Amino acid sequence: MADNPFLVFDFDGVIVDGLSEYWNSARKACISLLKDKQHLPMLPHDVPEAFQYLRPWVEHGWEMVLIAAELIRPNSLLAKEDYKVFTENYHEKCFEALEKWQWEPIKLQTALDTIRREDIKNDFPYWLNSHKIFPHIKNRLNELQKEGNDIVILTTKNAEFTSKILNSLNIKVNLLYGYESGNKTDILIKLSENRIVKGFIEDRRATLEKILTNQKLSSIPCFLASWGYLKPNDLINLPNGITLLDPQTFASPLANWN
Repeated sequence: MADNPFLVFDFDGVIVDGLSEYWNSARKACISLLKDKQHLPMLPHDVPEAFQYLRPWVEHGWEMVLIAAELIRPNSLLAKEDYKVFTENYHEKCFEALEKWQWEPIKLQTALDTIRREDIKNDFPYWLNSHKIFPHIKNRLNELQKEGNDIVILTTKNAEFTSKILNSLNIKVNLLYGYESGNKTDILIKLSENRIVKGFIEDRRATLEKILTNQKLSSIPCFLASWGYLKPNDLINLPNGITLLDPQTFASPLANWN
């Protein structure tokens, strides 16, 4: 119905756990960019501990490709396994690494998207199976729709790939916005101008904190998904306006979430 309220969900870390796919795609994209380089160490097939640790800091796909490259750049923090130091000024470290490699984010994002399209074309079942839906999510999304809410996916993943995963899981959503649609704040503003937004469920505390600072979005309840890719200190001293959402509460009526 046109007057149904919106419930807005992030995708990676909230709907699906795709860590193995993230690493596999980032690894292949990095190799494609470095094919002319000589004498660099090989990237492992298994997800490195540093990549897994850094995942909660990642906001855009290109950062994963950069992390893969930094794991094998001689004398980089990640090559020396100082990945906790890397997170202390994560965004600064990323842009320093971009300068070292003389890369632009769009180049890395394009390489990542190209690899994903190749994997979808060559081995679609394997690509799909590397994304695992969180067990408490699927049925609850269907229930929330039946309870009169329109489900919106708002993700920094490419909408094309997100749609393929949702379709394979037989998850129907009302609206889907990928990174091509712009930043999350602007999209939430547009959504809230048309209808009530009953909640925004996200596993990046920094994103939720940014939402809280925008006066146009002050009425949107923000929920931090406890099952997502959280940083070690994300649960400490949550600010007013952000509610921790665990699977048990998520399964309860929407009115009980706050």
